[in-house]
Amino acid sequence: MDTTADTSADISASPSAGALVWRSLPDVHSFLDRAGGFLRSRPALHTVHLTVTEALRARGPRAYGGGEPVFGVLERGGEVRAAYFRTPPYRMAVTPLTPEEAGALAAHLEGLGDDVSGVNADRETSAAFAEAWRVRTGVEPRLHERTRLYRLGELQRPEPAPEGRGRVAGEGDRELLMRWYAGFVRDIGGGGFHDPGVWADRRIADRSITLWETPDGVPVSMAGLTPLVAGQIRVAPVYTPDGLRGRGYAGAATVEASLAALAQGAEEVLLFADLANPISNGLYQRIGYRPVTDFAVYDLTAGA
Repeated sequence: MDTTADTSADISASPSAGALVWRSLPDVHSFLDRAGGFLRSRPALHTVHLTVTEALRARGPRAYGGGEPVFGVLERGGEVRAAYFRTPPYRMAVTPLTPEEAGALAAHLEGLGDDVSGVNADRETSAAFAEAWRVRTGVEPRLHERTRLYRLGELQRPEPAPEGRGRVAGEGDRELLMRWYAGFVRDIGGGGFHDPGVWADRRIADRSITLWETPDGVPVSMAGLTPLVAGQIRVAPVYTPDGLRGRGYAGAATVEASLAALAQGAEEVLLFADLANPISNGLYQRIGYRPVTDFAVYDLTAGA
């Protein structure tokens, strides 16, 4: 039985090409059945979609807390051309769209009664959707963040390299990871991402956090990895506590995490950097990361 729902008008297209239609999907399994091939066709641009939906598939629909996730695809003649998802209360993530497609997505989501809190996409798509949502709802968008997606080229150790070594975080680091995760969320202006204890336990079990520690064994920075999906792994999060920054620790931790990603078989190692932070952007480029494209995040809640 087809459990998809078409809740928006077709986007006009030539009769030979067929019509473009936004369709909602009931769960992550239907979404990946319908859109998985499309997402895997451009794993770098679709890294957020791939990693988040893999977590939802593996751990259930409440892997990110909040309400039930929302999924949808843009199709022409049964072929997926774009996709979106949202894990309430977080912002919607959507693949690249034309302004016309973004306008139709706004109509589709309004028809669903979806209270879209924000959008995270490539710069042009985010701006187009934010404007379309403003026209339909009257909510003034607020630019929350601009980021740049980077892909690893040839990995280079930072010079001068700080003294110390990298190691995988273990059970004895649980309290530290909880504190650092909470600090990371505060620094990026987020709220309610995950319970720090649950986050730390999962990362320890996955062996997905690399710590950089000084020669006397004191951890000073961390860099995490997302799971390997479609040949890509993303480095996230990277965090150094205030007071320890500016000493090369984040670069050293990122290099060790990048090496771990390559050892897992990643064909593409990716990361996002806040464009408001020229220090981190310069650091990532010095150790071998190259720009892919820019993203923008808008808040779309009244009074944001």
